[in-house]
Amino acid sequence: MLRYMHHSGFQPFSRRLLPWVQSAAVPRSHQVQPSAVRHVRSWSNIPFITVPLSRAHGKPFAHRSELKHAKRIVVKLGSAVVTRGDECGLALGRLASIVEQVSVLQNQGREMMLVTSGAVAFGKQRLRHEILLSQSVRQALHSGQNQLKEMAIPVLEARACAAAGQSGLMALYEAMFTQYSICAAQILVTNLDFHDEQKRRNLNGTLHELLRMNIVPIVNTNDAVVPPAEPNSDLQGVNVISVKDNDSLAARLAVEMKTDLLIVLSDVEGLFDSPPGSDDAKLIDIFYPGDQQSVTFGTKSRVGLGGMEAKVKAALWALQGGTSVVIANGTHPKVSGHVITDIVEGKKVGTFFSEVKPAGPTVEQQGEMARSGGRMLATLEPEQRAEIIHHLADLLTDQREEILLANKKDLEEAEGRLAGPLLKRLSLSTSKLNSLAIGLRQIAASSQDSVGRVLRRTRIAKNLELEQVTVPIGVLLVIFESRPDCLPQVAALAIASGNGLLLKGGKEAAHSNRILHLLTQEALSIHGVKDAIQLVNTREEVEDLCRLDKIIDLIIPRGSSQLVRDIQKAAKGIPVMGHSEGICHMYVDSEASVDKVTRLVRDSKCDYPAACNALETLLIHRDLLRTPLFDQIIDMLRVEQVKIHAGPKFASYLTFSPSEVKSLRIEYGDLEVCIEVVDSVQEAIDHIHKYGSSHTDVIVTENEKTAEFFLQHVDSACVFWNASTRFSDGYRFGLGAEVGISTSRIHARGPVGLEGLLTTKWLLRGQDHVVSDFSEHGSLKYLHENLPVPQRNFS
Repeated sequence: MLRYMHHSGFQPFSRRLLPWVQSAAVPRSHQVQPSAVRHVRSWSNIPFITVPLSRAHGKPFAHRSELKHAKRIVVKLGSAVVTRGDECGLALGRLASIVEQVSVLQNQGREMMLVTSGAVAFGKQRLRHEILLSQSVRQALHSGQNQLKEMAIPVLEARACAAAGQSGLMALYEAMFTQYSICAAQILVTNLDFHDEQKRRNLNGTLHELLRMNIVPIVNTNDAVVPPAEPNSDLQGVNVISVKDNDSLAARLAVEMKTDLLIVLSDVEGLFDSPPGSDDAKLIDIFYPGDQQSVTFGTKSRVGLGGMEAKVKAALWALQGGTSVVIANGTHPKVSGHVITDIVEGKKVGTFFSEVKPAGPTVEQQGEMARSGGRMLATLEPEQRAEIIHHLADLLTDQREEILLANKKDLEEAEGRLAGPLLKRLSLSTSKLNSLAIGLRQIAASSQDSVGRVLRRTRIAKNLELEQVTVPIGVLLVIFESRPDCLPQVAALAIASGNGLLLKGGKEAAHSNRILHLLTQEALSIHGVKDAIQLVNTREEVEDLCRLDKIIDLIIPRGSSQLVRDIQKAAKGIPVMGHSEGICHMYVDSEASVDKVTRLVRDSKCDYPAACNALETLLIHRDLLRTPLFDQIIDMLRVEQVKIHAGPKFASYLTFSPSEVKSLRIEYGDLEVCIEVVDSVQEAIDHIHKYGSSHTDVIVTENEKTAEFFLQHVDSACVFWNASTRFSDGYRFGLGAEVGISTSRIHARGPVGLEGLLTTKWLLRGQDHVVSDFSEHGSLKYLHENLPVPQRNFS
């Protein structure tokens, strides 16, 4: 049964049927090409994706990241997705969101098909209304009373409900798709339509013709007349599956039409390794054929015929036929508005079915390994953790040739693709490796009194003593770009603090990161904690990693300000330690030393312009304008080829000024600087608070009183007097290394070394103490005496 719907102005089309072509007779590619040009609309807030959509059909996609290339897509809407919670009527808001997402993908040039439930629920709503109406009329006529008695609604037969609901359901879809200038066509099928060769040909031809004309087919089982499923006819090869529910219908349709992707939406997030809702249930990210034994199936959906076991069977059947499958939640209010587009973009949503098992563990497994290994690491003696770090430092120098060879491969592959400053970050050298080794030995020396250090002791009462001790945070995720030297630094800090560690490096440093991680694991192996530090090599997107809130305790981004902002935005329930910008200021006071100023400005701006602690805004006291000191600063900047941008006040003093800044809140990251004029130290402080990023700010003056005022009143992570902004660094602070610089106001601030990777726990030692003993009429009183803290001897 075919019902065609079109919006006004669209001319009717001829319903010629294309000849059926057996899949074995031709290559597995789409039989009909889409229209050459489609008008792309911008009515939705869902982003468009510009990707090549044509591909040869035959094998399903191996990785989620490839799903963006899907051309022909079937979306199956389960009964629980389409219907309301009372199972009587449709979830209109949810349906509207789904229609919008399907329309977005259709207008990207994809070929979308819907397999939808909902006719029974829609019909049930209509029939209940009719029955109630007719009963109330009869009762009113017979009783002659205004008050009606309670009316019992008879059990409604599903086929009758389907017959009553089909037209209304399709009218609703028609109205929704018309809002996006998209046509839809209704197709009702039964199992017999797939067993009859002529009907299969007709169905196939009709669907191809609709797709060719940019029309969305909406397919459903004809529940008004559907016969029971034939026994023992399931899964007997890729050409046979009983259409006994919409899951099997969607799978059958996907294989018949050689689709690239089947999205099955239900009321659960995907497949779990135990019944959803149980304490140990974990969502299975990727499901492989043969993994059925690892899955416990629960009850079927609250409405509809297909339970999760039916969905898995249908999904595996479609996968065997060459179609990729994702099972996901289409009912969750926070994700249903973008679940379909997220899946097509390759985001980690639901359970992805794949025939290709990765060579190594999944990122979830790596996270568990890091947590287990980190806990073992924390139980080692301080001397043992220090020994691991010393061994890693030795390996950096002993294996330098192998490391530099791997780094050379990265540099060769990055040539022409990365800008100069990024290539400089990517490059390793003998001197860099020697400096790294020195820094690691500093970390080893400072790690002796880290984990398990007693910070406070209190005698609560007689024989009841409380201690606060340092402990690791747990599992850290460090994401870094273009800087392979970051890996051993962060690894050493994680080892010293007893934390498990997940590392996600940029692909431009893949060869360097691989060898450095292998050396790190070699060092960890001397005390049997190799798994504590894991390098994520899978195709996991950073956004997906930021959602692993049950695995990761802290995220530390190391890279561009854009990377940090993206991670802060993507992190779901996981704290992020870092800074989004490094807008560092230097205020040159009216009492500044001529000899010091140019040295400090040159070092802060020109030593490493791409660093987050490089100078970006130079504040000059008004009295210094048109003085030899000011001229020296300008001449030095010109010699160093630094481009000068004038702040509004500075520009007003000049007849011919440099280009005026578009914003006073810019991190240039290059040989560029903004110069602005202020009237006092207080105005400089106000400017820093308004336009700075609370990173590093400096005053240059010989007046100690003015300097102390600046140091006490500037609210930044690092505030210096007569020193370069470039000192804001863990190594230069004597921390050995840093995991980053934090501008947050809790936990850790400034360069974050070993101390910033620790938290605390409380230990209470008693002897049968209960709170009731300390009540008003109890026998004990609180003492709350401070006790001396024991000092460790590591000589």
